Amino acid sequence: MSVAVGRGASLTIARTVGRLSRRLGRGGGTSAPGKLLLRLRPGALEELGRELPHGAATVSATNGKTTTARLVAACLDAEGWRYVANPAGANLASGVATALLEAAARRPRPDAALLEVDEFALPEVARRLRPRVVLLMNLFRDQLDRYGELEAVADAWGRMVRDLPATTRLVLNADDPAIAALADDVHPVTWFGLDDPDVALDALPHASDSTRCRTCGAPLDYSRVTLGHMGDWSCPHGHMRRPRPDVSLTRVTLDGPRGSELEIATPAGPLSVSLALPGVHNAYNAAAAVATALALDVAPARIPAALSGADAAFGRGERVVVGDREVVLLLAKNPAGANTTVQTVLLDPAPLHVLVALNDRTADGQDVSWIWDVDYEPLLDRLAALTVTGDRAEDMALRFLYAGLPRERIRVERDPGAALDAALADLPGGRPLYALPTYTAMLGLREILVRRGAVRDFWHDR
Repeated sequence: MSVAVGRGASLTIARTVGRLSRRLGRGGGTSAPGKLLLRLRPGALEELGRELPHGAATVSATNGKTTTARLVAACLDAEGWRYVANPAGANLASGVATALLEAAARRPRPDAALLEVDEFALPEVARRLRPRVVLLMNLFRDQLDRYGELEAVADAWGRMVRDLPATTRLVLNADDPAIAALADDVHPVTWFGLDDPDVALDALPHASDSTRCRTCGAPLDYSRVTLGHMGDWSCPHGHMRRPRPDVSLTRVTLDGPRGSELEIATPAGPLSVSLALPGVHNAYNAAAAVATALALDVAPARIPAALSGADAAFGRGERVVVGDREVVLLLAKNPAGANTTVQTVLLDPAPLHVLVALNDRTADGQDVSWIWDVDYEPLLDRLAALTVTGDRAEDMALRFLYAGLPRERIRVERDPGAALDAALADLPGGRPLYALPTYTAMLGLREILVRRGAVRDFWHDR
């Protein structure tokens, strides 16, 4: 139930809730103010969105939206934009409303908004904000007990696209068949993709998701597979095929688990980027950011330095120094994301010390059967030490046991703080601890690190 309240009063009350939340240590005030604002004034998103002269850009995906929004933000900073964002990851309608609420109090006022939006919340947020640019990066199986099947989200996004103003520019991943199917004859599209054959996989992973034609249902043919179900694909009956990317990764050189060197072809000419983020998945994130920045009229010459200077978002390749040791936090919340994280860790040639944290809370998805679709097996021969923790630590231990790791090599410690201490105690000097947590487990590990003074609360990154 919502109660209409005057604009000035509703904004003041909601901001006060945010300040109290931070003062009382109840969080960063990234969602509660917006949630209250939408109850007091149901049309607040539309009102606040109309006050942005250059409109809003939204970023959504199953995997990579926080990192990509951060990369786009670096480009906007380089261009000198005044914009509002929600980098703390509060990406439901309440988090979007909180970001716009804060923007309304700034002087000078922001001209635009760059908003990461949860894939399930995106249709409603887009309906209200009528964004100028919509970036849709990928769709993977995730949180089935919340979202339902991947096709349900794809269908909802299709209806959303049809309802967008004809002036809205879509930035779409040409390599994801479910994303490519969203293009229509109404909206302008900027396509991005990966064209470097040297980073292709040998075959589709067994847990690939969207591998059938959205028109006829036939299995897609792949001449190249890059990540999950993404690659150079086509329908055998000619209904669909991969669009030619406007922004293309022509060369991806992975520099171990610390970064990569990218060559990116664009309509404005080639760009060379040294990215301080590892893995093919972050190369995709960089291509998506370049395509979005160009769609927002960022000068191409500013983009390489902006991306090269960007660091990892909290928990997404974030490196935290704990005393004389280093912890690398690599979010792993679904099969595609966890498989990519495993491959990123394997870029480190030395023996690996790994902490895996599995929770089953609402934001993680309460069904943890997805861990059986993750290819943990390549880690086994490289593991020097494995610690598992979290609410479902025993389930993760069983997964590694069935993978073939001897029971005596699996340390089970349900308490995350104790698990972190034990894993760090085993760590040789100069070697990192790779932590692979689900979403709430990542937040829990960061809370421990905050209390120890190793890192700041994630909501300070605004």
